[in-house]
This record gives sequence, C-alpha cells and structure tokens, in this order.
Amino acid sequence: MTSIRYYLLRTLTLVLVVSGGVAVLASYLITDHELEEVLDTQLSLHSRIVAGQLPENASDDAFKRLANQLSIPDYPARLYHDGQPVALDGDDTTPTKLYHEEERKLALGLWKSDKTPRLLQGKWTQDGSFPAPDEEGFRWVDYAGHRWRVFSMFDERHDLWLSMGQRSNFQREIVERITWNNLIPMVALLPLMLWLMNRIIRRGLTPIRRLSDQVQGRHARDLRHIELDVPRELEGLHQSLNDFIDRLGETLERERRFTADAAHELRTPLAALRIHLDNVQAGETASLQKAYTGVERLQRVVEQLLVLARLDRTPDSRTAPIDLYPIVIDLMADLWPLAHERQQQLTLEGLKQLRVHADETEVGILFRNLLDNALRYTPEGGHVEVELGETTQGGAQIRVRDSGPGIPEDLLEKVTERFRRASDQRTTGSGLGLSIVVELAQRQQATLQLRNRPEHGLEATITWQAQ
Repeated sequence: MTSIRYYLLRTLTLVLVVSGGVAVLASYLITDHELEEVLDTQLSLHSRIVAGQLPENASDDAFKRLANQLSIPDYPARLYHDGQPVALDGDDTTPTKLYHEEERKLALGLWKSDKTPRLLQGKWTQDGSFPAPDEEGFRWVDYAGHRWRVFSMFDERHDLWLSMGQRSNFQREIVERITWNNLIPMVALLPLMLWLMNRIIRRGLTPIRRLSDQVQGRHARDLRHIELDVPRELEGLHQSLNDFIDRLGETLERERRFTADAAHELRTPLAALRIHLDNVQAGETASLQKAYTGVERLQRVVEQLLVLARLDRTPDSRTAPIDLYPIVIDLMADLWPLAHERQQQLTLEGLKQLRVHADETEVGILFRNLLDNALRYTPEGGHVEVELGETTQGGAQIRVRDSGPGIPEDLLEKVTERFRRASDQRTTGSGLGLSIVVELAQRQQATLQLRNRPEHGLEATITWQAQ
C-alpha cells in the first residue's frame, strides 16, 4: 500500500501545481480584460486631448507642427493634401528626441469629413493609407499584417475624423509580462514549497510513527496500556488499541486459566484410570467398573472442552426467531434413557409454543447441559421438571427443577465458574456444564438464575427479555 506521506506529498504537489496553473490562467484572463479597459480609456482620452490641441481654423503650419511633434525615428508623421502626401522641409522634418520605444506600437490619424487623409503618424503610413473610420467608437482593424485596436471620433469644430490605435500585441505583451512576473516567483519557490510540505507532512505523521514504534517494539506478553500523548485525530485509534490490549489480556488470561484447569481436571481422571487399570491387571476385577466410570468422566470432560473451544472460536451467534418447545421436546427425548435408567421422572409443563430470538444450535447445547446437569445430580427415583413460560413483561423463560441436593448458598454465585463444583462430589462431573450454560446464555442475550428450592433441589431459570 502507498505510504501516507508519499500520498500526501504527491497529492498536495498536484493540487499546488493545478491551483497555481488555474491562478496564472485566471490572472492572465483578468489582466487582459482589465488592461483592455485601461488602454481603451487612454485611447479615448488621448484622442480628445489631441483634438482639443488643434486651434480654430487650423492652418497647414499647425498641422506641420503637430506632425513634427508626433514624428519619431524611422516613423515620421506624414501630411496629406487632397489625399496626396506632402513633403515636409526644414525643421518640420526633424523627429522628436523624447519618446518611448513602445510608441512604435501606437498610431494616430486625421481625416477630412470626406474620408481623405489629412495626417497619419506611426506605422499607419507604411502600407498605404490606413482606412478611414466609418463610425465613432472602438473597433478592430487589420492593417499591414497586424491587428489594431482603434478608437475613432468626429471633431465637428475642425470637421475632422480622428482615430488613435494601438497594435494588439502591445496589450498581449504587457499581459504576458505581468503573467510571467507572477509565474516566475511561483516556479522559483516551488522547490522550497515542496521541501516545506515534506517537512510539515513528516512532522504531522510523527505521532503515528511513535504510536507504531510503541506497538512494534513491545514484547508479545507486554500487555500494558499505550501511554502516549496523541493528537485528537488519533485518540480513537489510541483508545481502540488500549481496549484491544484489554480484551487480548482477558482472552490470554482466560486461555491460561482454561489450559491450567483443563490440565488439572484431565490429570485426575487419567491418574485414577491408570490406577484402576493397574489393579485390573493385578487381578482386582472390581476396579474394572471404576475404570469404566473414569473413562465416562474423561469423555464428558473432553466433550465439554470441545464445546468451550468452539464457543471461543465463534464469538458471534447467528440469531433468528425460533420456537423453544420442539427443541426442548427433542432433547428430553434424547436424555430420557438416562432418566429411565436411574428411575427418574422427567416431565414437561407450561406453554406448547414459546418463541425467542436466538441461535437454535446454541440454545440446544445450553438446554442439554442444563438438563443433563439436573439429571446427574438428582438421585435415583428423583424428579426433574421442565417448564416453559413467560415473564410478566412478556419475556420467555425455561425453568429446570430437580430434586437433588442443591448448592450451598455461598457457592451459588461461584458454581458457574469453569471447573468449579459443589462440595458434594458423589456425582462425577467436570465443573464445566453450568459455565457453558452461562456463556451460551450471554451469547443469546439471556440470563441464568440459580436458586435452591425450599424443600430440596435446585431451580435453574433461563430468561429472555421481551423483544
């Protein structure tokens, strides 16, 4: 995956270049428009100034003096009489010495009312006479290979048409110079800006790098919280990592306890099984039944350990609306032989339909462990009752009552822990049945409640809240 730093640097560089290009283009267009208005204003202003400088009933000498003032080297002004050029002599042919190079791109023309030229200045004298104006105002004229922006007006006092114009490349060159003057500093500063952006991005990503270094440099068993000052944007990630460390610590601790307790729980029946088998080999046939009982206990422990391992591997349940009655009936039928063997009464009471939102498979495991636990701790000839009902708030309930010895009051809250058993050890067991029931109940958003019956025995109640 692309580095965040390189992604930001590349993206910001592209944004900088594109935005700079757009800014330069916008500057070019805006400058071109504004400069056109400024130059048009100057053309109209200067045209009126020239018209105002001509005296009433201007003579040829007045036009000669004007031509002399407008002449520049290589581009002398030219007088016309009856449409034909008139040669200037004497001081009138001397061009002015005070001028600017850019004046070569400007021109002035005077025409009589009949459109015959009277005075032309600048490049308007090179390729024949510049076309006379047809109307007042601004216009574009192509002349001598160039495009001219021209302002024309009619001076009624002198009965003359006056036009003043400038070449289009005059405006274009000014706009280009202004644009380049804006662009060159930007291009010159671009490497510095890129270097600064790289430094800023690197500095901005420092908290991420420090957070990564803390996580990467930790030992596998170091589950302390990450204590690091982070910016607000990383507070969520920081808290999530610490929460994950907490969950990981709880999982590892649970696995450690599970492994230790399972090893201890398996060690006892295996040791007893070996002793009984040794006794059988020594000729004590009575130990064979004890060995068989040990194998049963060992088999049950393994089965329940596999159930717990499956629950730990699949933390989420796939819940759906189900009916508890057929599930309970099927499981009671499966366990009926065990109750019949011990002459126990197994009865079902209550509702014939009870719907909840849960995982059908896990509910089956939950009820099987609950009912199996009740049958094992109920003495021969005892009674196990199963009741399906509803709470006053409309929730679903399964009650399993047995006539066994019950559980000491001080152990009611602890008996659901893994490998925790009541003090009565006459019945073989692993101490995993109720812990499996509790875990499955939590996964189904249900609760388990244990209480001793007033007469004798235990009542286990699984409750689902109303949907």
